[in-house]
Amino acid sequence: MLADKAYDADWIREMIWEQGAIDVIPPKANRKLPAEFDAEIYRERNKIERFFGRLKASFRRIATRYEKTSANFMAMIKLASIRLWCKFYESAA
Repeated sequence: MLADKAYDADWIREMIWEQGAIDVIPPKANRKLPAEFDAEIYRERNKIERFFGRLKASFRRIATRYEKTSANFMAMIKLASIRLWCKFYESAA
């Protein structure tokens, strides 16, 4: 489970472990006993954050959630993703 510093709480970490997952949450600066985390995996989170930022900036209907059903919303995310990928691929070629 990837999360940012806002989710650095012992009860959240315990809930993640109970479900059999691994937490990748950097410790807050004011934590007395800093928890360890995999910084390399955490850096990959940035790619996902930038992707969704691009989606929201380029496609207003995704940012404002015009589609009310989850199926339609996911379809719009897929269409927008394909469009961004094509735009990137064409500029790289």
